[in-house]
Amino acid sequence: MNLPIIEVNSIGKRYRLGQWGARSLREELENLSSRVFRKKQANHTDRASDFWALRDVSFSVNEGEVLGIVGKNGAGKSTLLKLLSRITEPTEGEAWLRGRVSSLLEVGTGFHPELTGRDNVFLSGTILGMTRQEIRQRFDDIVGFAGITQHIDTPVKRYSSGMYVRLGFAVAAHLSSQVLLVDEVLAVGDVVYRKQCIEKMKALAKEGRTIFFVSHQLDVLSNLCPRSIRLHQGRLIQDGDTADVIRDYLKADGDGSQPSTARWTGQAGDGTAQIEAASVRSDGHVTEHVNIDAPVEIIIRYRCLKGGSRLNASVIVNNSLGAHILSSPNLPSATTGEDRWGYAEHPEGLYESRMTIPANFLNDGLYSCDICLSTDASHSNGVVESAISFTVHDTGSMRKEFQHTWWGMIRPRMHWETEVIKEAKP
Repeated sequence: MNLPIIEVNSIGKRYRLGQWGARSLREELENLSSRVFRKKQANHTDRASDFWALRDVSFSVNEGEVLGIVGKNGAGKSTLLKLLSRITEPTEGEAWLRGRVSSLLEVGTGFHPELTGRDNVFLSGTILGMTRQEIRQRFDDIVGFAGITQHIDTPVKRYSSGMYVRLGFAVAAHLSSQVLLVDEVLAVGDVVYRKQCIEKMKALAKEGRTIFFVSHQLDVLSNLCPRSIRLHQGRLIQDGDTADVIRDYLKADGDGSQPSTARWTGQAGDGTAQIEAASVRSDGHVTEHVNIDAPVEIIIRYRCLKGGSRLNASVIVNNSLGAHILSSPNLPSATTGEDRWGYAEHPEGLYESRMTIPANFLNDGLYSCDICLSTDASHSNGVVESAISFTVHDTGSMRKEFQHTWWGMIRPRMHWETEVIKEAKP
């Protein structure tokens, strides 16, 4: 029976805040004896300064698996990769790695700005564990993959950021290792570079290489990783199918806890009516993170102060640049389903209106909503600009193998039909 290529058993990493690194090396050495004494006399004050970046994390990975790691900033993703790559040692637990490991935790690690691209390929390759002979054998492939053949003898300080990261990834991707640890390298570079990197990692996986992939780009992670783990505050809280992990991550707002209250905007309005609250709900939960496959509800809570007023709520959705994507007033319509309170006379009281944006309608990205309450087309009772915001996350369901930017402000799933007009003769 083959053993897993990686086994992590109750691993943890603790940092002592406010201790080492605050002074010079000489000062630290002068205070070494007192530090040792304080360690022996550890008290509650010392323990209060401990920070566990990881705690009690256990899992195993078989050879040839591509594992995604999900979690918000500070969850412990990069710390885990540093432990596996032996950059730092665990405080507790252990990790067994049965094979050669290459790490791409920071693109361009070991590059010297004054050296040429050629010199840096050898320098970086050596840092990553390659022999000089291995680098020579793979040099043409590395340079060709990076697409900088004509600039290879130019100092890298004159490279664009895209050229720099392409060369860094090319060196790491061509190292003969059994395990590749990749941390957010696709957050930079153009769409061609992203697609090229994904195709390369897929090819490495088919060759039997094991890949750990950390990214906040959920569409890429979904496309590349069949299995993912989710970290929260240094602990592993989920291990399973990537689609399930991403769905639960978005439900939890990315922080491991379900939001339970709406985002209150105060009270905006005149003496007739006022807006009291607004929120975003998706998949049954109030949230700021929305799966592109799920409908989005914009919820407005308002109060009628003068009975008999004809009130109408409306929503304007804006993209991250402030451009208006759509506006939707609550107008009764036989085709959209009539809401009896749209522009109807309201008795005094508290009301809640809900507007639903269909699934697969908005493109991925950040959106804000202006909330408006009016009695007629010319008089506004209350307006709250950018009252609420939410982010639509692309989980890859509409992309399949397509990795480029999906153009447009909206991305509706339209009805398509295709028919064969004339078949080619065999």
